[in-house]
Amino acid sequence: MGTVSQAFRDDPGVRWMLEYQRGDEAAFDRIVEAYSGQLYALFTRFLGPVPEREDLVQDVFLRVIRARERYQPTARYSTWLYRIAFNIAVNRTQRGADEASLDDGTSDDGEPLWSEVGDTRVELPSETLERGDVVSAVRAAIASLPEAQRMALVLAKYDELPYAEIAVVLRSSEKAIKSLVHRARENLRVRLAPFLQQELP
Repeated sequence: MGTVSQAFRDDPGVRWMLEYQRGDEAAFDRIVEAYSGQLYALFTRFLGPVPEREDLVQDVFLRVIRARERYQPTARYSTWLYRIAFNIAVNRTQRGADEASLDDGTSDDGEPLWSEVGDTRVELPSETLERGDVVSAVRAAIASLPEAQRMALVLAKYDELPYAEIAVVLRSSEKAIKSLVHRARENLRVRLAPFLQQELP
């Protein structure tokens, strides 16, 4: 299959996938063990706590199995997996958009979503605000973002992917991704501003 680009030679996921491609079934087990958590977190951040998140992770690995023979290392392995996951997540939102929501206002590591939104210049709400109102406002604002904006923001803020890698996931350009993330932040500001202006003294 051609030589592996030096840029991906040290990527363990690429190495395992190539070993799996050559017939090492244990390499697939290593892939599942290494990346299941990341994929589960990605689906949670993009779709919210939908009950079938584990099934969606399994769907990603089923596609990995199907791609076994034709796989070519043209990106970081996690980036390649995220592209598969994005397609599956979009299909899920199209099947049941009304179920898509974020959960309790915290990320998987327990940090408030306000901190994950990052440099959106949205001020933290007053401590007098009811937590439920804050959670609802943030949940609705993020869940209402268009799919590409939402995924770009999730990958940029949660996974700290550079725009070039997000462009690979979304099959876009680095310039377009920068614009997507900017628009996502602007949309959050606009959607959260009325709530904040109403509640803050």
